[in-house]
Amino acid sequence: MLVCPNCNHTNPEGASQCEACFTPLPQLIPCPHCAAPVQNDATFCGSCGNSITPVAAIAEAKVEPKVEPKVESKVEPEAKLVSAMPVTPIAAAPVAVNPLPPIQAATQLQVQKAGLLHIGSQTFLELPQGLAVIHIGKPNEQIPPDLDVSGFPHSDIVSRIHADVRVEGDAYYIEDVGSANGTYINHAPLMKGNRHRLRAGDRISLGKGDVMTFLFQLS
Repeated sequence: MLVCPNCNHTNPEGASQCEACFTPLPQLIPCPHCAAPVQNDATFCGSCGNSITPVAAIAEAKVEPKVEPKVESKVEPEAKLVSAMPVTPIAAAPVAVNPLPPIQAATQLQVQKAGLLHIGSQTFLELPQGLAVIHIGKPNEQIPPDLDVSGFPHSDIVSRIHADVRVEGDAYYIEDVGSANGTYINHAPLMKGNRHRLRAGDRISLGKGDVMTFLFQLS
């Protein structure tokens, strides 16, 4: 009979697990002294009383270790043929180089242009650039005009040194410099010593009667 080592239940011979707790059961082996059946985990034989541990240990010690045969690696003929073939180097594909972006020209600041449009003849007089003071009048030996209006009709009412346009940054100012017939802005007289900031569309009359008249324009 096989006794379960877990719950001590007695099981019939040949059982592989306990009927009560399903624990795997030890197998029966013959006693090395009297050949009576004993469990393989028993220390003493129940029939003859002899110890069976040394015998089991000696029997276990006599078991020769299993030596696995050495397996020699074999190289297939095709593999040897491939390894013997010369290796042809593969040329590297050319690397595409992105062209440098075109160099853009430096951004140029647009310079504001100003001028006077003569109403009678529709002639445009552009104010010279780079001058802080622009003289308006007719040819003379003291202060030659930067804008000569002597060629327009009724220029006889314009003084040789009549008015100045002063440039300060992007602003334009006009002032009368002691003309005989005065300067008028939008039909209002401009007193000597005063100045007026010009805006696009302002009407500038040199002399009385509104016959020598210009429009201030910006572009």
